[in-house]
Amino acid sequence: MKFFWASLKEGLALTDRIMFVCAITLSLWGVFCVYSAGAGAAGRGFDLAVKQAAWLLVSILSMLVIMAVGHHKLLEGAYPLFGLMLLLLLLTALLAPKVKGAQSWLGFGGIRFQPSEFAKIGIILMMSKFLSRYPPLDFKTFMAGLGVIALPVVLVLLQPDAGSALVYLVISFGMLLAAGTPLKYLGGLIGLGLSAVPVLFLFVLKDYQKNRILVFLDPMRDPLGAGYNVIQSRIAVGSGGFSGKGFMMGTQSKLKFLPEPHTDFIFSVFSEEFGFVGNIVLVFLFTLLFFRIILAGMRTKDRRCKILVAGVASWFWFQTFESIGMSIGFTPVTGLPLPFLSYGGSSLLATFIALGLVASVYIEGVNTRHGF
Repeated sequence: MKFFWASLKEGLALTDRIMFVCAITLSLWGVFCVYSAGAGAAGRGFDLAVKQAAWLLVSILSMLVIMAVGHHKLLEGAYPLFGLMLLLLLLTALLAPKVKGAQSWLGFGGIRFQPSEFAKIGIILMMSKFLSRYPPLDFKTFMAGLGVIALPVVLVLLQPDAGSALVYLVISFGMLLAAGTPLKYLGGLIGLGLSAVPVLFLFVLKDYQKNRILVFLDPMRDPLGAGYNVIQSRIAVGSGGFSGKGFMMGTQSKLKFLPEPHTDFIFSVFSEEFGFVGNIVLVFLFTLLFFRIILAGMRTKDRRCKILVAGVASWFWFQTFESIGMSIGFTPVTGLPLPFLSYGGSSLLATFIALGLVASVYIEGVNTRHGF
C-alpha cells in the first residue's frame, strides 16, 4: 500500500498537467451540456448531470489508480484481459437485451455497462504487446496482427454495433502504422476495404444501416424518418450562430426536436448554446489534448508504449471527428459518443482509463530523460 501511494505521489508530480486540464475541462463542460440537454431541473437534466458527475469522479479515481499501478503491469496481463474482453463481447451478443435493435449492454447486480467501450482498452493492450513481440514487417506477421483484431470486430458486429467495429479498425490501423507496417500492406488494406463496401452494403448491412448511409448522402430523401436526426442536428448547430444562444437557451433540445441530445448529438446542443466561438474553444481543447497524448508517445523509448499511445490517439481522434462530423452532416450517423462530453458512464470510464495509461507512459518518459 505504501508503494502504491508513493507511486501515485510521484506520478502526480511528473505527469502531464496540460493533458489532464484539457480532459477534465471537457468533461465538466460535458456535465453542463448533459444538464442542458435534459432540460435542466424542469426535466431530467439534473438527474442525468448528477449521474454523469458521479461517473466523472469514479473515472478520475480510476485514472489515478492506473497511473499508480503503471502500464507495465497491465501490459503483462494483456492476454488474459483480452480473453476476458472477448468473453464479455460474446456474452453481450448472446444474452444482452435488445435496445433499439442492438444488444450492447450487460447488467450485473443492478449495474449496467457497455463491454464494447472497455474492449477498446483490451485491444490496445493486446495489440501493443503482440505487435512489439511480432513486428508486422512481413506479410505473415501483418496478417497475424489483423487476425487479433478480427475477433473483437466480428463479436461486436453480432450485437450489431458497426460504429464500435469501425473504431476497433481505426485503432488497429493506427497501431499497425506505429509498429512500422510497410505502407504497401496498409495501402492494400485500405484498397481492400474500399472494394468491399459495395458487397457489405448489399449483403451485410441491416436496412437501418443502409438508410444511414443513404441519408448521409441526401437527408431530404426521408426527412421525417431516417433523415430527421441529421436535419434537426444541422438546424441546432446552425442556429447557434457566432456566439450561441446562451447556456440553457437552446430550443432544439428543449422542445424535443433534437433526438438523443445528451448522447449522440451532444455537440449539437453545445453548438446551439455556445455558437462558433464555443466550438473554436472546444476544438482547440481537443487538439491540445491529442498533441499532448502524441507527445507522451514521442518521449518514450519503449516500442510497446509507442504503439499503445498510437492506439489511444487513434481512438480519441476518430471518435471526436466522427461524432462532430455526424452532427453537422459531414459523416454518416453511427451513434458514437463524443469523448468526455456525451452522457454515459462506460464511455467516460474507459476514456479516463486510457488517459491513465498514457499518463503512465509519459511519466516513464520523463524519468528516462532525467536518468531516474
